[in-house]
Amino acid sequence: MFEDIKPHLVELRQRIAISVLALIVGFVLSFIFYKPILHWVTAPLEKALTQAGKIVQKTKENQWSINSKESESNISTITIDKNISIVDKAIKSANDVLNDSKSSKIEKNLANSLRDLALYTKNISEKNSVFWGSITTHQLGGVFLVALKVSLYASLFLALPIILWQGWLFVAPGLYDNEKKMALPFLVGVTVMFIIGVLFAYYIVTPFGFQFLISFGAFLYTPLINIEDYIGFFAKILFGFGLAFELPMVVYFLASIGLVTERTLISFFKYAIVIIFIVAALLTPPDVVTQLLMALPLIVLYGVSILVAKIINPYKEEDDESDESQSKIELPRENE
Repeated sequence: MFEDIKPHLVELRQRIAISVLALIVGFVLSFIFYKPILHWVTAPLEKALTQAGKIVQKTKENQWSINSKESESNISTITIDKNISIVDKAIKSANDVLNDSKSSKIEKNLANSLRDLALYTKNISEKNSVFWGSITTHQLGGVFLVALKVSLYASLFLALPIILWQGWLFVAPGLYDNEKKMALPFLVGVTVMFIIGVLFAYYIVTPFGFQFLISFGAFLYTPLINIEDYIGFFAKILFGFGLAFELPMVVYFLASIGLVTERTLISFFKYAIVIIFIVAALLTPPDVVTQLLMALPLIVLYGVSILVAKIINPYKEEDDESDESQSKIELPRENE
C-alpha cells in the first residue's frame, strides 16, 4: 500500500517545496523593498491623521478668543474674519497688550502665552505639517521587527497564486475532464476575489474606518499609534476582507457539486444576515463602522452568490401533481 502512495507523497513534497521556495523568494524581495511597502501600508493611517488634524485645527481656530472686561484691558474678543488669519489677529492683539503700559502683569502674562502659542501654530502651518499625532515604536528593534512582519505578509500575498497553482497541479491528474473544467475557474476566481477584497479594504474601508476611530477622541487625546500593533491590525482587516469576498466562490463550488441551488440560498437569507454580521464582527476590529463596511458588501455578495447558484445549479420545479397521481392507489369498489 505504501508503494502505491509513495509517488504521490514524492510529488506532494515537490509541490510543497516549490511553494515554500516561492514564500522565501517573496520574503527576500519584500524585505529588500520594505520601505515602499511600509509606506503603502501606513498611507491610510497617515491620511486619517491628516484629516483628523485638519478637523482639530479648524475647530480650535474657530474657538480662538480671549475674553476680558473692556474697562480693564485693551484685549477684545477676537472674532473670525475670512480675509485675515485668526492666528495673525491673535498675535496682533497679544502684541498690543504687551506694548500697552496700562496692561496689568496678569494681562501681559496671558498675552505672552497667547502669542507664543499663536506663533507656534503659525510655524506649523507654514511648514504644511499635516500630522496630528504620530506613528511610534515602543521597542528598541521595533522598526526591524516591523520590517520582518511586513515582509512576511507581503510574501504571502505574492506567493498566493503560485501556492494555488501548485495545489492545482497536484490534484489535477486525479480529476476527470469535467472536474478540471470546474476546478480551474474556481482557482482563478478564488485568487481574483481575494485580491478584490484586499483592494476594497485598502481603498474603501481603511480610510473611513481609521478616520472615524481617530477623530472620535480627537479633542480628548493625541493619538500615538504603535507601529507594531498597527501592522497586525491592518493585516487583520485586509485578510478578513479577502476571505469574506470568497463567498461567491464557495457558493460556486457547492452549486457545482449539487449541494445548493438559488432557492436554497433565498430561503436561507434571513439566517445569512445574522451569520454575516457575526462574521464581520469576528474578522474586523471592534468598531461599528468597520463591521458595517464588511457586512454590507457581504450582503451584496450573497445576492451575487444567488445568481451564481442559479447559473451553475438552477432549481428544477418538480411536478407535484404527477407524483401525487402516481402515488395514489385506487381501491376496488364493492359491488352493490
